[in-house]
Amino acid sequence: MTDTVKLVRRYYDAFNAKNWDGMLDCVADDIRHDVNEGDRRGGKAAFREFLAQMNRCYDERLEDIVVMADDTGTRAAAEFMVHGRYLKADPGLPEARGQAYICRSGLFWT
Repeated sequence: MTDTVKLVRRYYDAFNAKNWDGMLDCVADDIRHDVNEGDRRGGKAAFREFLAQMNRCYDERLEDIVVMADDTGTRAAAEFMVHGRYLKADPGLPEARGQAYICRSGLFWT
């Protein structure tokens, strides 16, 4: 297992443990985060705010995680299933009533 794959797995292990500081330890200070809804955030402070918002509104666990990296270790991708519950209304979305969801997701890393 490459160092890149280990780093990405450590990030997802921290996510599943709800260890937000552990997740932040896995990313660069100048992280660029492209949010699903189309917004782009830059820097750890903005990413920390995003994690706090997600923690307020959703309870999620990632399963069936597959991580791939190129031979140089500079690029990686992950695919997984998100098992979640919508806890509190996220701005711009419908009212939260504890709705459960499962969806396939993926992320790209550089």
